[in-house]
This record gives sequence, structure tokens and C-alpha cells, in this order.
Amino acid sequence: MASVSLPFTSVHLQCQAIVRPVRASVSGKPSVSEPPVKTLSEKLPLKKIPGNYGIPFVGPIKDRLDYFYNQGRDEFFKSKIQKYQSTVFRTNMPPGPFISPDPKVIALLDGKSFPVLFDVSKIEKKDLFTGTYMPSIDLTGGYRILSYLDPSEPKHAKLKQLIFFLLKSSAKRVIPEFEACYTELYDTLDKELAEKGKSSFQTVNDQAGFNFLCRAFFRSNPPDTKLGDDGPSLISKWVFFQLGPVLSLGLPKYVEELVIRTFPLPPFLVKKDYQRLYDFFYHSSGFVQDEAEKLGISREEVCHNLLFATCFNTFGGMKIFFPNMLKWISRAGVKLHTDLAQEIRSAIRSNGGKLTMAAMEQMPLMKSVVYEGLRIEPPVPSQYGRAKKDLLIESHDAVYQVKAGEMLYGYQPFATKDPKIFENPEEFVPDRFMGDDGERLLKHVLWSNGPETEDPTTANKQCAGKDFVVLVSRLFVVELFRRYDSFEIEVGKTMVILTGSDQPVKPVGSRIVQIIRSSNSLEARRRSITLSSINFGSF
Repeated sequence: MASVSLPFTSVHLQCQAIVRPVRASVSGKPSVSEPPVKTLSEKLPLKKIPGNYGIPFVGPIKDRLDYFYNQGRDEFFKSKIQKYQSTVFRTNMPPGPFISPDPKVIALLDGKSFPVLFDVSKIEKKDLFTGTYMPSIDLTGGYRILSYLDPSEPKHAKLKQLIFFLLKSSAKRVIPEFEACYTELYDTLDKELAEKGKSSFQTVNDQAGFNFLCRAFFRSNPPDTKLGDDGPSLISKWVFFQLGPVLSLGLPKYVEELVIRTFPLPPFLVKKDYQRLYDFFYHSSGFVQDEAEKLGISREEVCHNLLFATCFNTFGGMKIFFPNMLKWISRAGVKLHTDLAQEIRSAIRSNGGKLTMAAMEQMPLMKSVVYEGLRIEPPVPSQYGRAKKDLLIESHDAVYQVKAGEMLYGYQPFATKDPKIFENPEEFVPDRFMGDDGERLLKHVLWSNGPETEDPTTANKQCAGKDFVVLVSRLFVVELFRRYDSFEIEVGKTMVILTGSDQPVKPVGSRIVQIIRSSNSLEARRRSITLSSINFGSF
């Protein structure tokens, strides 16, 4: 999730409109002019940053136990905000001893202070992708991957340029391959539901997502190769070995602490799994490797980067965000579902029955829903950065001085649900980003390691695939409502389930969703899917 960035381009997938405000045309810029940048307010008092790190070793362990077990992540932050009466304070972040050499951070938990983390003139991003620790490079072929490079490092621009090249070269395949893969997904669900009364959404979503990415990016269908259908399971294991120290598995506290937070898991345990993934990408990405050699990057290094960008960044983000979108849309109720279905189907009909970029430009509600999903539950919740120099950081209430070398941490859900920026911030408001007022709020949507109104470049750390992620999220909603009319949802703790019976639904896990009606039939049909919800933490 860590300043883990959902991937990737200043190429914008050749479709700038997919990240422009809801009223923008394919080539247009936002019609609302931005107010001039404000300097630090002279009216705000200069204050000492509150909080402390506690006794060495003991303080980080206490904060870790509170974060994972005694309070939970959100309450951990809320309690400190209340204690210090400040959204900026000092604390320790997991994993702490013995994995993290220095867990001390300054937390930025409001929408005004948080964006300093995007300013690479003030903040260094070197080796901070996963936060206060860095997984072994043995997990990535012995290379420091693009996500761990600061823009000041020579290879950063070249590697990010190659991701832009990949996205540009795949632009024409994205929509047709998504349609094909997710039609297969829903066909599989319908068949399993008809035969068994239930189906695993997460399993088929993972397979559809991975197949789509490989087909769109590399023109290679994994089931037709030696990799077969094993890609998603291999990725999950490999990612776990990187993010294990900041995950919660639901095991007894002391077992979990001993197994995943005391010492790093040894990379050799997933070496064979990673090699299978690497072999697939090496044989599928020759055209990108050719481009890499022109830039002085070896074929092996770019292949490890392509694997990481596809599997960790992009696939990991889809694995988290698509189920979250289902949850929020389902909870919103039948009226939203009806409005979305009508808007989506009408726009497609008016474009000759085909799903195109032009058709999606005629779906302002759908686009706003996707932005709202990215705002209320961003798939990249955490960002880290180290101050390059002494600087002043401004919250809504005060100005704070940060010394060069200090680590800054931002928990994005608090920034994007800042009540001083968003009205009813804890509510999912589907039309929040429609119209002129909605356009002005887009600069506060920060999921991509940068404002939604700005673009990724080789000189910044904004997600290179920002446009791509927004596009596939829109496609997910469109394909859903081309086929189904409505959903209902209940929330449990660990898994997501859709049931197909008329019996009361009992939560057996994390989210429960019922597909109520298929748009292909006037007869209401209940559908049941099981979504296993593995939260990879800071994707």
C-alpha cells in the first residue's frame, strides 16, 4: 500500500480525460481556475511539535502493540490527536525493533499538512516505499526497484520513462481486454452461482485482474503459458514476504509478533515462486526490454521492475480497490444503482452500443463515484518522506518546524476525510465530484501520491499509472452495471460473501454483498459471491 504507490505516466495512456475533473473533455483542462498558492500564514502560531517516542525499544514496542492490537490503526491515530490536540505529532510507526532501524516519525494527519510529502524539493523518498523498513532486495532480483528510488537518482527517470512507454504501447488494448476478462469473470460467477449457490469473487477477480494486466500490457495470456493460473497465488505469497511486518493476520498477538514482526522472513522461501513470475515476464516483455537497452538499462533490471510494477503496484491495487468499490457502491443503495445503470447504459447506446472513452465522458456520475471511492478509502493509505532540509509545515491550526533528516509520515484516509475540507467526510457521497464545486475538490484526492489535478512526471513520485488506475476503476463500475442492477451489503470481519439463497445472510468475515438483479433479465435474481479480503496494508 508505506509510500507504496499504485503504479504509473505523463503519457496518460493517451487519454488525459480519464484523470481530468468530471466535466472535462478528452483533451480539455479543468475549467475552474485554481486560487493562487498561499504562503505560510502569519496568523498561525509557530508551535513545537507535540508527542514523544518513549523509552528506546520500549516506546516503539508499546506503540506497535497499540497500533495492531490494543487500539487498532485508526483509533491509534485518533487517540493521539485527542491527547495532543494536534494533527501533527511525534510517534513511532511499525514495525519497530528489530526490523526497523529507526521507527521515529512526525505524523501528518490533516489535508493541509499532508501534501508536503509530495514536494520532492523538500522531501526525499529514497528507500521509503514500505516506510521505516525496507525489504531485502533479494525479493526483487537484487535490484532496488523504481518504487524505492528518489527522483534525484539517475535511474529513476529512465525506469519511470519505461513504465510510461509500456502504458502508451498498451493504450489501445486496455478497454477490449478489460471487457473480455471481466465478461469471463461474471460468466464464471453466474455459472457457479447457478450450480452451487455461491462463488468466490476474490478468486475470480484476482485471476481476471492478473490476466487482464498481462494481456493488455504484454499481449500474453498467462493460462496459455507455463505460469497457468498460478500468478495471483504466487504474487500474494511474494508480497506477504515484503509487507509481512506491517500486516495483521488475525493470529494470537504474541504468535503474530514472533512470526512476522521480530525478524524478516527469509527470501529463499519464495525464490522459486518469484522465479516463475520472472520467467513469465522475461519472455513476455521483450519489446520493453529492447527499449530499456536504448536507455542503458539491462534487460534483467527492467524485467524485475516490470514484474514489480505489474504485480505489486497495479495488481495489488486492483485486488484491494475493486472489492472496496463494491462495498461502497452496494451500501449506497438502490437509487444510486439505478442512476448508474441508466447513465452507463444510455451512454453506451448513444455511442453505437460500444464502450469507448467518448462514452465514458458522458458518465459524470460514474466518474464521480470512482473519485469518491478513491477519496474515502484510498488503496494507498500511507506515505513516507524524509526532510531534505529544515522546513516549516502548516496544519489548519499551527506552523511546525521540522529538522533536516526527520522522517514524515502521512495517513492518507485522515487527510482525504478532513472535515475542514470535505463536507460529511465520513460519508460516501456519490455526486461529490460533479459540477464546478466538485472540480475544485479534486485537488484534495491524493491516492496517487499526488493531487488528482496534477500529473506524474519523471521528476516526481506521483504514481506513473495514475491515469491507468482511474480508467480501469471506471471500467470496473461500467462492466458491473452493464450486467447487474443492484446490490445489498452487510459488513463482517474477514471475508466478503454474496449469497444466492433466500435465507438470512450471516456474516462470516469481512463484507457480504448480494447481487439482487441481473440487467439481462427483468426477473430479479439473487446472486452470491465470496470476497476474501486480504488487506495488504499499504499498497
